Amino acid sequence: MSFTPAIPLSGYAGWAFLKRTLPTQQAAFAATTEIKNDEAYFRANIGKVSTADELVADRRLLKVALGAYGLSDDINNKFFIKKVLQDGTLSSSALANKLSDKQYLKLSAAFGFGDFSVPSTKISTFPDKIIEAYKARGFEVAVGNQDSDLRLSLNLQRELPALAAKSSSETTKWLTILGNTALRTVFETALGLPKSIGTLDLDQQLNAFQEKAATQLGSSSISQFSDPAALDKLTKRYLLRAEVANLSASTGNNSALQLMQQIVSNGWVRNR
Repeated sequence: MSFTPAIPLSGYAGWAFLKRTLPTQQAAFAATTEIKNDEAYFRANIGKVSTADELVADRRLLKVALGAYGLSDDINNKFFIKKVLQDGTLSSSALANKLSDKQYLKLSAAFGFGDFSVPSTKISTFPDKIIEAYKARGFEVAVGNQDSDLRLSLNLQRELPALAAKSSSETTKWLTILGNTALRTVFETALGLPKSIGTLDLDQQLNAFQEKAATQLGSSSISQFSDPAALDKLTKRYLLRAEVANLSASTGNNSALQLMQQIVSNGWVRNR
């Protein structure tokens, strides 16, 4: 990928710049030759696909399909992906339902090969959905090649409001976060939780995350992130803490981290 996003700053300052320029930069990314060619090929050929075998056999189509769900690293795992697609999602024994990474479940549900007699590839609006996701994910990857914290922040804006809007219980939403590496990383960092917390029993982890969220965010509810203001508060906390942790790791100086912990815990972050 030849596209390089303009990211002159790191941390929250870099995030503010990226947000201001996001529409322009995303349009520039979508206009690159590689993305335009991928889009044209997918639109022209996905409607001809009727089975998981046919999709997996076409590497160019599979590239877009997997890229749309952040699963590009599986491009060569054809047998595995075919099994995920063929099993569908309706049976509890389906492979996608057994995997901790729920992106496989989303992929299988979206294409519908194992769930319906007529797959989603035959629906006229289907290419729009997949291509939109492919472009969004691809732009995040390009950003992540320069700044992984900003990539996680972009992912947060897409994934968390969608999760917050679901009708499932708060416990289920929290468990989804704990099982999602990208979302979990943001919450761990934003709430000041150590990575070693992952060694605890799941119930203990859940309680720790909820208690920290209630104390530091004002509520332990994931549903609160349907509100853009709550989402922005979480993003800011994450980027500030991540920036200081990166600085501390590179300099071996904990004084900056202590200072930021004081700043994050006072009203400057909490009330904005």
